[in-house]
Amino acid sequence: MHNQDQLKRFIFEAHDLRGELVQLDASWKAILERHPYPASVGQQLGQAIAAVALLAATIKFDGSLILQSQSDGPLNTLVAQATNELTLRGLARWSSELPEGDLTAIYGKGHMSLTVTNKGPNRFQGIVELAGKDLAQALENYFSNSEQLASRLWLMADENRAAGLLIQKLPSEREGVEDWERITMLADTITQEEMLNLPAETLLHRLFHEEEIRLFDPTPVAFRCSCSQERISDSLRAMGREELFSIIEEQGAIEVDCDFCNKHYHFDSVDVEQLFIDSIPVEGSDKTQ
Repeated sequence: MHNQDQLKRFIFEAHDLRGELVQLDASWKAILERHPYPASVGQQLGQAIAAVALLAATIKFDGSLILQSQSDGPLNTLVAQATNELTLRGLARWSSELPEGDLTAIYGKGHMSLTVTNKGPNRFQGIVELAGKDLAQALENYFSNSEQLASRLWLMADENRAAGLLIQKLPSEREGVEDWERITMLADTITQEEMLNLPAETLLHRLFHEEEIRLFDPTPVAFRCSCSQERISDSLRAMGREELFSIIEEQGAIEVDCDFCNKHYHFDSVDVEQLFIDSIPVEGSDKTQ
């Protein structure tokens, strides 16, 4: 029986290295309950969900990190999102059974983007090449090429748990090449069975028992979809009254399903009329009650 999903941060006391370990049980199962993914698709999505949880843990502002692919292969769409509060959501779309193989075999031709957004105008987007043996390697190559600190990732998922480990260099005057190579070599010994079944402290001890590690207080992680009646209403309002009523005339109502959580939204003619009544300012009205 696993505890609440958590992300654990740690540093190697004797070296200029930091790490993060995330193990997702309830939040991962919440995503799978909403979409019946084949095991091979779930494995890719689970790795992406674990990756964004690790990467979003460093966001210092009110925002989110989105990893998204668009390609022409068997797995043609993948979206994984984590907020600075470590709430997660994700989805995948596939056209055929996923083959065993590298990213090119699974995704085909296309691109993957890593987008960091906040509530202000600032937005950063980088392109992650869909090349390498797996998603972890693709992200490592991305960080290596974008002048980030040296980073290594280990990402694994099955139908019960998605998990990820991140080891990263800290800014330092010291080279520490030998420390980096030794620590990452130890981390490379991790197996899927260990990552997906061992408690975090046991796993870290098994990997780094000869190192002095300081663990920080864990951060809770949870599934949460950001869709809402208000957001859907804003999207519909942007389409315009005439367009919405033409849809209602043709279909009887407007039905909207959230791709992430499968929540259903229904709008009839009265609801649509209300959208535009609410958006019209009434001259001289006092909205404070």
